[in-house]
Amino acid sequence: MTWSGRSVALWGIAVVLLLGSMLAYVSEGTFPTPEALADQLRATGAWAPVAIIALMVLHSFIPFPAEILAICAGAVFGTLIGSALVWVGAMLGALAAFGLSRKLGRSVIQSWLSKGQSARLDEWTDQQGTFTLLISRFIPVIAFNLINYAAGLTRVRLWTFVWTTGLGIVPITVLSTYLGAHMKNMSWPLLLMVSGGGIVTLCLLQRLVKSRRQN
Repeated sequence: MTWSGRSVALWGIAVVLLLGSMLAYVSEGTFPTPEALADQLRATGAWAPVAIIALMVLHSFIPFPAEILAICAGAVFGTLIGSALVWVGAMLGALAAFGLSRKLGRSVIQSWLSKGQSARLDEWTDQQGTFTLLISRFIPVIAFNLINYAAGLTRVRLWTFVWTTGLGIVPITVLSTYLGAHMKNMSWPLLLMVSGGGIVTLCLLQRLVKSRRQN
């Protein structure tokens, strides 16, 4: 395993420990349960769906752990509706960040690069940008916001950005809302199985990206 592979594994282990600690605290009643955290969201009444979407859009400009919001959305609305609300908000925020970066950032970046460097960046984007963009969405340790802004600086087409983002954020969105909807009854074996599967997936994706870059 390469150093980057070890880094991904360490991140995965950290996620397992974090989720395990949360589950332990919840079971002991010493940590706010998903229901308690979601009560603040329920207090907004009919505005709760709007609040989720708005906060997810805000997340693209003011970084905070969006997974926590997704867990609350799952606790309030269930996996299906919660995932849909989080997904819509994430997509709107991603598009806003992408558009802002493309409109304001491209000229700034080009002023830093020579014509040759700028041309090579665009050539790399044309050849590997779509694949890398899609795979990076499946790796939660890669900052969601960073990808949005970085993509806006390249020649990635809007539709390519939309479909890779829309597809790529589905797994982590569904997983987070599922945890919110079921964490109260989540058992250690199931938690470890889900987390372990996530670690293996991260390592495989990391190796896939590395292999793609070498080719």
